Amino acid sequence: MTGTVAHDPPSATGGRPGRPLIVTEDADLLDDLLRLCAAAGATPEVHHGVPDHGGGWEAAPLVLVGDDAARRVRGATRRRGVVLVGRDQDDSEVWKRAVQIGADHVLMLPDGEQWLVDRIADVAEGVGRPALTVGVVGGRGGAGASTLACALAVTSAREGLRTLLVDADPLGGGLDVLLGGESAEGLRWPAFAASRGRVGGGALEESLPRLHSLRVLSWDRGDCVAVPAQAVRAVLAAARRRGGTVVVDLPRRLDDGVAEALAQLDLALLVVPADLRAVAAAGRVASALGMVVRDLRVAVRGPYAPGLDDREIARLLGLPLAGEVPVEPALQRAHGTGKPPAVTGRGPLARFCTAFWEQALVEAGGPR
Repeated sequence: MTGTVAHDPPSATGGRPGRPLIVTEDADLLDDLLRLCAAAGATPEVHHGVPDHGGGWEAAPLVLVGDDAARRVRGATRRRGVVLVGRDQDDSEVWKRAVQIGADHVLMLPDGEQWLVDRIADVAEGVGRPALTVGVVGGRGGAGASTLACALAVTSAREGLRTLLVDADPLGGGLDVLLGGESAEGLRWPAFAASRGRVGGGALEESLPRLHSLRVLSWDRGDCVAVPAQAVRAVLAAARRRGGTVVVDLPRRLDDGVAEALAQLDLALLVVPADLRAVAAAGRVASALGMVVRDLRVAVRGPYAPGLDDREIARLLGLPLAGEVPVEPALQRAHGTGKPPAVTGRGPLARFCTAFWEQALVEAGGPR
């Protein structure tokens, strides 16, 4: 069992790994907490009470206080990131003790073990703000969603942000091909099919192909066309913990794995060619996405059919307008050459992507 007492979750350590602090004299509880720290890849500092001079207490990114030690830390400096850990599920007084020491959470073992392992692992990884995660999906086939996804990722990386491009469409031919990296070393989706629980963010990043200053998670050329939803959840959660940006190229069909990806998006762009059939098709896609995605916007791609413009298409779909995705004839000629869209930073598409990130990052509170 876990429960929140009063505060927001503990703040991250600004991307710097730190050592959790354990305060307890309960030998059995200490054994369990050391075991959970080991599972999370962290080496804790252990004390029976508040460390001398309070330095360790105030500096530790996470403090695990055994219920036996609650009285001994009652006078310590109030801070975020304190978890009161106990075993007695029926002890109603534990909440009072948690308030007295300023704990953020009350956790009971063994029920709360997975939650605690995840929290300790965040500390070990030096987790900061989660990545701004953007999905791109076509309103119909051939809308140019994959091109836009690649262009957004390339632009993000060019701006110096840690960037991961995720290919969530196993039937799309592989974004690594579009980036000219189909033979690049690194893991593809099938390698993560057995992933469950928590995937290390740093290990994930290092395992993927690095192309044009960004990491790419794509599909191989094998027969695997799906990974379990649990694997999608674990991998994308790991990617988000690394900060920066994550761009996800999505298929129009919805299955459990795609639903997991959609649930982790901060916003999604629905790319809609400017003709009535495309708008009609996009309406159905928008209806399905709207049940999961918190912030869905339309990006219109010309040329325009008579009587249509970008604002009218957004009105017909009932979605906010993200802007007009420019048509670049030179980009169409470049397909298959291994030259990624927007890689030079010049041209209408690159300018669209730069403007998109400037606005999206401001809305999200600044760079991650």
